[in-house]
Amino acid sequence: MEKNLNNKIQEEKMVERQRTNYRPRVNRSISTRETTRSEQVQFKKEKLKIIPLGGLLEIGKNITVFEYGDDIVLVDCGLAFPEDDMLGIDLVIPDLAYLEKNKEKIKGLVITHGHEDHIGSIPYLLKQINVPIYGTKLTIGLIEHKLEEHRLLRSTKLKVVNPGQTINLGSMKVEFIRITHSIPDACSLAIHTPVGTIVHTGDFKIDYTPIDGEMVDFGRLAALGNAGVLALMSDSTNSERKGHTMSESTVGEVLDKLFINCTKRIVVATFSSNVHRVQQIVNSAVKYGRKIAVCGRSMINMIETARKFEYIKVPDNVFIDIDMIKSYPDEKLTIITTGSQGETMSALTRMASGEHKKVQITPNDLIIISANPIPGNENSVSKVIDDLMKIGSEVVYNALEDIHVSGHACQEEQKLMISLIKPKYFIPVHGEYRQLIAHSETAKKVGINPKNIFIMTNGRVLELNEYDAKLAGTVPVGRIMVDGLGVGDVGNIVLRDRQRLSQDGLIIIVLTMDSRTGNVIAGPDVLSRGFVYVRESENLMEDIKQLLRVEILKFEQKHITDWSTIKSLLREELRDYIYKKTKRDPMIMPIIMEV
Repeated sequence: MEKNLNNKIQEEKMVERQRTNYRPRVNRSISTRETTRSEQVQFKKEKLKIIPLGGLLEIGKNITVFEYGDDIVLVDCGLAFPEDDMLGIDLVIPDLAYLEKNKEKIKGLVITHGHEDHIGSIPYLLKQINVPIYGTKLTIGLIEHKLEEHRLLRSTKLKVVNPGQTINLGSMKVEFIRITHSIPDACSLAIHTPVGTIVHTGDFKIDYTPIDGEMVDFGRLAALGNAGVLALMSDSTNSERKGHTMSESTVGEVLDKLFINCTKRIVVATFSSNVHRVQQIVNSAVKYGRKIAVCGRSMINMIETARKFEYIKVPDNVFIDIDMIKSYPDEKLTIITTGSQGETMSALTRMASGEHKKVQITPNDLIIISANPIPGNENSVSKVIDDLMKIGSEVVYNALEDIHVSGHACQEEQKLMISLIKPKYFIPVHGEYRQLIAHSETAKKVGINPKNIFIMTNGRVLELNEYDAKLAGTVPVGRIMVDGLGVGDVGNIVLRDRQRLSQDGLIIIVLTMDSRTGNVIAGPDVLSRGFVYVRESENLMEDIKQLLRVEILKFEQKHITDWSTIKSLLREELRDYIYKKTKRDPMIMPIIMEV
């Protein structure tokens, strides 16, 4: 009996022990499983977002958002130049609404290089959001000059970063990697994030004989590729061109050939931002004993900044003031100028039209246009060449000599970049749609899975981690137009009115009405601008006045006194009449004065 009781007690203790031991194991198992799920849910939430706000399906206004959790890193902040139908517009900048909404998250703005399509919108960003800016020495120098013009320099934190250096920006680190382009100090970026490394090439070409001797850091690019790169964002500008981009040094050989034994004054027009090209012009001028004068505000600013940081190396007393050019014989003088794209107010265009105050072109001038026309500028450049030739000067341009090379990679260089980086995902950037497509086809040829290639558009959000990537929603994007001091106050309606005025002109109708009776006591008077020349179309103008008198009489008989109704009816009747008579559709603006 006692034994059975003891056995029963022992069994109950064992059961209790098993029960108590079992529960913790269950709890530990459940807790571990719950933690894992929680971590997975949390991990999925923390995907990296890549959001281009500009620079895709277009050339210019490059700006890209890299967002992870509560941290945002911006890469570049450029502008675009107005298209032909943007009448009166000076600049086009990206819509920054998304950044204003998330300004507390922004850790910094990182700049790949100092071209306007990558730094031009910085002052407009800083007027809304104060962010620290990181870039290489020349890039920061150019930004400083820009901010000084906008009176923003003192309030902005600018940090010079050397190629090879890495900066910490919240949960992300950005590494600067030397690359070659048409401006010194250009860098690709390796953006190290918690989900993997993103390589952004910036604008690049593979130049094995760069003017400044600074080679592409192939070793670091290859090391990144070997370590594993999640995504590559690569410059697509020349993705339709096969082969390799020629080295910038080849232009120097052509310049030497043009300078040697030349007894004329030499005027060279090129992009103000192409520091390497300017250096080669300087080299040829020094080699053949010529002084150098500079024309064009942007060219003067660029050369001053580049010389300050010793990116243009030149002996003392080679540069002279433009006012001193008459003190030197033609064979001892070189002028470096802006205007290679035939811009209306540029120095070379004013020289060609005889309107430049300092430089008069003569038959004893050799004009070298060291640039290819940007698509859309061909007619402007051709007109400048024609005007220069009519004066009797000799003109050398891209069709006659290889006087220009691109700063962007062609297909073989793009293949090399992809092969070095070996990314899981590929995102072509910096180009119009056909260029992005061509670049994606190149990527497929070197082994990138077509499913891992993303053709992005401005505002589209790409979410990715080491496991997957997908397009997920959009953010607000657009074009903000800058007209004089006005930013964003000119929209599509204003542009449409400007276009209509430029095409068909304006007719203004002026009436004076009695405020008590509603009767017309003076007018109608008709004014025309850009529609017809009044003296040669007196009959048409009289017919218009007669039509208006008849319509006004109808209003008086029907006792119509509402101004908006009168304006609307006059506008419609007159529009129909003018179109029948002239097949034109001018803007019609009735003005009613009350006495």
